[in-house]
Amino acid sequence: MANFELPATAHLALELSGSILTVTLNRPEVRNAMSFAMVEELIAVFDALEDTHEVRVVVLRGAGGNFCAGGDIKDMAKFRMLPAPDPAGGPDDPMAVGNRKFGTMLSVIETAPQAVVVVAEGAVMGGGFGLACVADVSLARADATFRLPETSLGIPPAQIAAFIVRRVGLTQARRLAVTGGRLDGHQAKAIGIVHEVYADSEALELGLAATLADIRRCAPEAVAITKDLVISSLSENIEVLLDRAARDFAVAIRGPEGQEGTMAFIEKRAPSWARDDA
Repeated sequence: MANFELPATAHLALELSGSILTVTLNRPEVRNAMSFAMVEELIAVFDALEDTHEVRVVVLRGAGGNFCAGGDIKDMAKFRMLPAPDPAGGPDDPMAVGNRKFGTMLSVIETAPQAVVVVAEGAVMGGGFGLACVADVSLARADATFRLPETSLGIPPAQIAAFIVRRVGLTQARRLAVTGGRLDGHQAKAIGIVHEVYADSEALELGLAATLADIRRCAPEAVAITKDLVISSLSENIEVLLDRAARDFAVAIRGPEGQEGTMAFIEKRAPSWARDDA
């Protein structure tokens, strides 16, 4: 019996197949633009997965041939009509509170213990651009359209900007900021937003299957620990981090995964988590 329960979702289609959860942004009529409700649902899904290794991979993709056309402008307009406090942008400003939720969503996805894979097709804009930047692995069709349209609308990509810098570095992020970031799949790969690019949908699905097979060879607890160490390296003092890494290593190698993995190597067999029935 599963030790977690996925939330009910109106704007996401959830499909659990073994240890792989596919989360499909499911508003194809607006190219899967992110409403505030969709953002809340994404947070709820990843919150539900926080303490489980039964789900080892989360695949994020979009319905109808597009990944995500960014934030839902009509949804934002509703918030803009609410009275702003004086001064605007303060902690009680409903627009600031709503916008901050986008950042919470990106942080929750980035730090998930599971491997997160983005499949980018069609429009990959705004918030969709941000999702591609926080995934562990991002795969794209060559004809995908990556854009940061916010500045052309008179607004900053406020919650996305920091994650873009972490993904591609300061100099590329600055270029994207002042140009609106118009890129195809190959250009997105060249600067490090995505990892692999495929000519068509068939090749993309084969690439996704190969990526999932690679992830499946890695132990779930080891993946979670490694992700945490890698992300922490951006902000934690290196000596403190190395001390923590040593403790994590000692616990892991004495734990069930470490024992199974090392014995499997010695016995020249696949570890339990990589078996066909795992």
